[in-house]
Amino acid sequence: MSSYSDLKQRADEHWQSLVAGDRPWIRVGAAMCGHAAGASEVLGALRAELAARGAEANVAEVGCLGLCFAEPLVDILRPGSSRLFFDNVAPGDVPALIDGYLLSGAVRGREPLGYLGDAPIDGVPDLNDLPGMRLQERIALRNAGSIAPGDVLQYVANGGYAGLNKALFDMDAGGVIKEVTDSGLRGRGGAAFPTGVKWSFLVRSPGPPKYILCNCEEGDPGAYNDKGILESDPYTLLEGMTIAGYATGASNGFVFIRHGHDGPIVRTEEAIEQAYGAGLLGRNILGSDFSFDVEVSLTGESYVAGEETALMESIEGNRSMPRSRPPFPAAAGVWGKPSNINNVKSLAYAPEIISRGSGWFSSLGVNRSTGTAIICLSGAVRRPGLYEVPMGVTLRQIVDEIGGGVPEGRSLRLLQTGGPLGGVLGADGLDIHLDFEEMSEAGAILGSGGVIVADDTACPVDVTRILVAFCQYESCGKCFPCRLGMTHLLEVVERIANLEGRVSDLGLMETVGQTMQAGSLCGHGQLGFNPIKSALTHFEADFRAHIEEKRCPAGRCPMPKLTPRNMRPFADELRRPAAASAAP
Repeated sequence: MSSYSDLKQRADEHWQSLVAGDRPWIRVGAAMCGHAAGASEVLGALRAELAARGAEANVAEVGCLGLCFAEPLVDILRPGSSRLFFDNVAPGDVPALIDGYLLSGAVRGREPLGYLGDAPIDGVPDLNDLPGMRLQERIALRNAGSIAPGDVLQYVANGGYAGLNKALFDMDAGGVIKEVTDSGLRGRGGAAFPTGVKWSFLVRSPGPPKYILCNCEEGDPGAYNDKGILESDPYTLLEGMTIAGYATGASNGFVFIRHGHDGPIVRTEEAIEQAYGAGLLGRNILGSDFSFDVEVSLTGESYVAGEETALMESIEGNRSMPRSRPPFPAAAGVWGKPSNINNVKSLAYAPEIISRGSGWFSSLGVNRSTGTAIICLSGAVRRPGLYEVPMGVTLRQIVDEIGGGVPEGRSLRLLQTGGPLGGVLGADGLDIHLDFEEMSEAGAILGSGGVIVADDTACPVDVTRILVAFCQYESCGKCFPCRLGMTHLLEVVERIANLEGRVSDLGLMETVGQTMQAGSLCGHGQLGFNPIKSALTHFEADFRAHIEEKRCPAGRCPMPKLTPRNMRPFADELRRPAAASAAP
């Protein structure tokens, strides 16, 4: 079994052949947003044009740099120069890119987006100085858009598996858990529970077998960061899972991905195969005494399948429905064996925390919210995208400075954060900081990182109706309070949206919501009233206008009633990531 130093030397040589060789290196963003904007056609045009001219170049598919608004994004690295990025590239632009910059080094024709590297390019801005990049602190996304997700050597050459090597040979299991605990890392799946503490629960459970489970079910509308990590840099997840396995004494890992999300599935399975081939998974990893196996498990297309016990039911071949607790997963999880489940982002931070130390990570952020947050910004903004920023920045900085604000001629009306069970905030919520406690106090949650912006043409009552309809449609129906409670809430909100509401409806919804919170089996029902509660906090006047004055201030209501027949395509539309066609 080769050592890490041998693997690193081989990886460095491979990387140098790409970045310092005599052939240009062309990278094309080919994650979901890239393909949605036409990256496949651009890749085909690039390869055809190079072949027609007899020109040699390395052409690679990479993940999303995060600038989804700029896709298809193509960057060209000429020998001895810096990476030059071109945004919104169409197949018709390819001949000019090859004849101009690739073959002659001349920047002419369409204006580049920016450059990355030590060598400035005349007349071109540094990409890191652009609004979409300037405020970022990239940790989990550090390699996104730069390495090929199907090449483990590129990951190793950029510091990958240094954290695992350090954990295996310089630290004991308890030291790893202490480092993660001291970093202040909290779960990024929504609950924000301290990750190190969660890992420690599994240590005390007997094994083997014990399982590390990763949740990439990700069904939240407006959230696509877990899938973005797997499409761009799946190795950071695999390394994080292996570190967690070593720290907790686990023997196996499962990555849960929603059925039909082909990009993340294919990339993760390729990465697992390469990790086994490089001795980074399997028996005696990197020549140590530690062994760990990982595989992908597909879940059904159900939002509630993202609940941790529902995922465990799924892997056992059952319908994805939550279990009663206790026993908790750390004592009896998959197949009754001790299990620990984490979000993709939570595990993706672990390699850098171990490699660079807990003090470095805890120095980022604010209060008890350390590190960074990955924000999926979509809706009525100029620059939708996937942005990793330090905890503590404000929603205003994200929407206005990074996202460019709402399109000209419109004003911001509301924000929806944290998925359909999250909060609805007004424009006065822009000054809220990305801080788990501060957002909770404002009636919102960071959740999975989705931030959807609506302009002044939106009606808060209609937006709330849509969120409640999604939650009602996605209820698994196992427990009575959620099954009937969500249905009852939707009936009432529909009545208000159709200008048929009664003043007593406001109190009725609160009563139903309190019953759901007290009696539901999982967070889906317990948080089911949350979007209504937060919307009433910030937009009670709009609700009362619909009820008492029988009018919609935004002029959008009444709206067609949402039924099971027309809800399915609507639910599918809600799950789609931000379109990559917005103007820069």
